[in-house]
Amino acid sequence: MFDNLSNSLQKTFKNLRGYGKLSEKNVKDALREIRMALLEADVHFQVAKDFIKRVQEKVMGEEVLLSVSPGQQFTARVHDELVELLGGNHKDFDLSGKPAMIMMLGLHGAGKTTTTGKLAYKFKENGRKVLLVACDIRRPAAVEQLSVLAGQVGVDVVTPNPGESVPDLALRARDHALMQGHNTVIFDTGGRFQIDNELVIELEQMKSMVNPQNTVLVIDAAMGQESVNVAETFNQRVGLTGLILTKLDGDARGGAALSVQQVVGVPIHLVGVGEKTEDLETFHPDRLANRILGMGDVVSLVEKAAEVADVDEMESMAKRMMSGNLNFEDMLKQMQQMKKMGSMTKMMDMMPGMPKVDAEEKAKMAEQGEIQSKRFEAIILSMTPRERKKPQLLNAKRKQRIAKGSGTRVKDVNDLIKQFQQAKKMAKQLKKHQKKLLRFAK
Repeated sequence: MFDNLSNSLQKTFKNLRGYGKLSEKNVKDALREIRMALLEADVHFQVAKDFIKRVQEKVMGEEVLLSVSPGQQFTARVHDELVELLGGNHKDFDLSGKPAMIMMLGLHGAGKTTTTGKLAYKFKENGRKVLLVACDIRRPAAVEQLSVLAGQVGVDVVTPNPGESVPDLALRARDHALMQGHNTVIFDTGGRFQIDNELVIELEQMKSMVNPQNTVLVIDAAMGQESVNVAETFNQRVGLTGLILTKLDGDARGGAALSVQQVVGVPIHLVGVGEKTEDLETFHPDRLANRILGMGDVVSLVEKAAEVADVDEMESMAKRMMSGNLNFEDMLKQMQQMKKMGSMTKMMDMMPGMPKVDAEEKAKMAEQGEIQSKRFEAIILSMTPRERKKPQLLNAKRKQRIAKGSGTRVKDVNDLIKQFQQAKKMAKQLKKHQKKLLRFAK
């Protein structure tokens, strides 16, 4: 979503790094380019104006203009302000209530009900007992949709009785949660294609009766400027405590993500990055700023690896790697672990130092990488168990049989063997360095 903005900002920073010393004119030209990049990304004009003003105040002093590396100092100041623009530090839900209650708001199409299911899954994974409440009684099949999601996630759900009002349903659900020991209640409220007075009054009544600790607005990140107006209206009438941005994996300009938090003044808790139940990620302003500025996101990458990795298997593989006993079984398990981490595009975004290419080229690179990974997996699966454990057995005749069995070419089998040999060579180098470090430590 932020590829175009990211490319524009990085081009500006690259030009600045070419100067040994910055003048006020250089800075003003760079700030003008950044302002244009923000506006083209659909950032709210006032947010962009205030952002540029704050950056200008920080970079016009002697500390930056006369520093040894003024371009890097300029980039650092922009990074710091971008983090502040996105909310500073991560802020979580208020889960102090007994039960903790979360009221989900949003317009039709924002992904509110789907996000409610994802949120229930996330809380359940963290050991909380969740109750979903189907308060969207007007949209056809909304109650059924939430019931299906609750079943998929494995949490309880309360649905409306015939003729029951939304505030009465909310009160009944709260009492049910207290009796059944649920410590988290999530209300999926009604939505509209646009905000209307009837909807807002219903939400106001419900909030006053159950008094939830969290009133969270779900916003489609692709909405652009309209999302700011929606957030402001909900905040003025109902009062918001947080935001969840959906469809952050899309190809829209993404200005909403950089505008809404600043305009409304409440934190972004989570972001939706895909269709799967687990594709709801904690929002970290500093990490998104890093990714927008091309610095990668190593922390999220490591956290994602830790989530999907089999620790015992990884330790066993590390020992075999250091002993030089790697085989194709190890390579297959490694590829399968990588698949669990998500798409190649997401991982490319998190890796610092990746070549800067436009969104279309990056998608093409990711697609080629995934195709090669599937091809290599098919090749290994076409080997006999003995061949996987003893790569040295792969002669010309065996390669032909494996290529035919996997629907690939002998060249593809040779490419896999070449990559495997490079991995073994790297393992030997690591082992050699490890021995040197141990001798040095002694």
